[in-house]
Amino acid sequence: MAIFITNDSKVIVQGMTGAEGTKHTKRMLASGTNIVGGVNPRKAGEKVDFDGNVLPVFGSVAEAMEATGADVTVIFVPPAFAKAAVIEAVDAGVGLAVVITEGIPVHDTAAFWAHAVATGNKTRIIGPNCPGLISPGQSNAGIIPANISGAGKIGLVSKSGTLTYQMMYELRDFGFSTAIGIGGDPIIGTTHIDALAAFEADPETAAIVMIGEIGGDAEERAAAYIKENVTKPVVGYVAGFTAPEGKTMGHAGAIVSGSAGTAQAKKEALEAAGVKVGKTPSETAALMREIMQSIG
Repeated sequence: MAIFITNDSKVIVQGMTGAEGTKHTKRMLASGTNIVGGVNPRKAGEKVDFDGNVLPVFGSVAEAMEATGADVTVIFVPPAFAKAAVIEAVDAGVGLAVVITEGIPVHDTAAFWAHAVATGNKTRIIGPNCPGLISPGQSNAGIIPANISGAGKIGLVSKSGTLTYQMMYELRDFGFSTAIGIGGDPIIGTTHIDALAAFEADPETAAIVMIGEIGGDAEERAAAYIKENVTKPVVGYVAGFTAPEGKTMGHAGAIVSGSAGTAQAKKEALEAAGVKVGKTPSETAALMREIMQSIG
């Protein structure tokens, strides 16, 4: 089992013929993802050969879905065109849209997210500015390296791409049901809470790692959710203990004002909900290792 993507997922790539889209389509195919085509209105009707995998290019998401039965789209469209690309995917009714693009204006993200909600929330959006998600051995939608960990029973949800990779590598001897990078922008689609709910419902996920970072209150809200709704063991890490106050650090969402949004405040909220929080990613991995060993 896994959440959001499985062996059965049929994936299209918006922006497949661009430099980033081409590179990561090759990587996704190599990891076993069932990619069934790409979307580029200017190259509709063409075919692209990815080391023997010949994929058609369609003029629109709706056309691609009708021809292939695709239910997932991965978006590698430049920031200026990303809003239109996501809205197109939502209007086509695709089940999952993974928005990799970095640097999308927050106003644009707000607009496509509001559009998704207004049209019935039929499309799950992950991102933007995220590495995507992987269910090892089944499907990989995004830019997460597929060779750092195999399948297992840990679920991972993270704001940070690089910390996603590190945690997967450190716990590779146990493996993952699904690992999701939700992105660190001020407005994102799928949240920590959405992923926690899905992992809680997944019978094959035994324990959960949650990685947050300074800024906002997403981690505090997740802590409250865990306390009320999650029965599986959760370990956490919050990036940014050494960040100076009042500065934007890295991700656009990592803005701290006074004590609100600090790593310490988030750590305390999580610990109050019964979550063990590591001071470093490696310490967090060690906490999860103890849990997995006790589960057997």
